[in-house]
Amino acid sequence: MLEKQHVTKETAETLIDLQQQIRRCRLCQEHGYIPVAHPIVSGRGTDRILIIGQAPGHRSVAQDRPFSGPGGRVLQSWLEAAGFPPGYLHDHTYLSSLTRCDPGRHKSGHGDRKPSPAEMALCRPYLNAELRLLRPKVVLLVGTMAIEAFCGKVRLEECIGSYIEDNGTLYLPLPHPSGVSRWLNDPEHKKLHQQALTILAHWRNVYHL
Repeated sequence: MLEKQHVTKETAETLIDLQQQIRRCRLCQEHGYIPVAHPIVSGRGTDRILIIGQAPGHRSVAQDRPFSGPGGRVLQSWLEAAGFPPGYLHDHTYLSSLTRCDPGRHKSGHGDRKPSPAEMALCRPYLNAELRLLRPKVVLLVGTMAIEAFCGKVRLEECIGSYIEDNGTLYLPLPHPSGVSRWLNDPEHKKLHQQALTILAHWRNVYHL
């Protein structure tokens, strides 16, 4: 049985206001980083897990829902491997990211462009506000950029399979679920990833996520 945390009416209303503010944001467009801003948000004040990715891709923007592409399906499969039910990703987790708009394709034509530090700085106040309001028990840091935003410069093999705790919130690094990533091709890396999912499965039971 999923146990939802209590959220005051004031917090719920503040979160709705914040999400509306994010949707109206056009800062990246105004600064010339992208031609058209289309920020997306997804989540509820009762969610006890917050997932932070790099940035939404074109599929997510088209469907107006984060993690709508293949990476989202992989991430859902990881949650199921940790004991969570089908559909948990979009129904019971708050989905956030370092930037809220699709940065566009890489200039080489292969893969998505990584958001610049300046773009991430424009969006970071929104992420900080979500963390303050939600006070999630668990935060999943998905991919190198999200991990480094909270853990500093670190190699994946140095942090996957471990976690950090800050003011009662548990931060669990995970590799990027994109098919472009080759990190999980290494058997030793797979062991570290499985260790991370084992930690998450333990938290699911202990904290009734």
